Amino acid sequence: MTAFTVHVSEATAAKLDELAEKLGQPRSDVAARAIEELVEREAWQLAEIEAGLAEAERGDFASDAEVAHVIAKYVKPAR
Repeated sequence: MTAFTVHVSEATAAKLDELAEKLGQPRSDVAARAIEELVEREAWQLAEIEAGLAEAERGDFASDAEVAHVIAKYVKPAR
């Protein structure tokens, strides 16, 4: 494990302390978990964006029928 210093506002530090106390965990564990979750989420989002851009560059788009099928799931027909 690697240790480093992170500077946060006093308000954020207070919220972190309160959360750690409520969870019954050390502040450092809660902070580490928050950082790990952020890194995983951001990495996933960037990978999905890059995959979408690669599909677009290849011209790999949904057909009109595929788009209509998805829309039909969420839009009620007009009466």
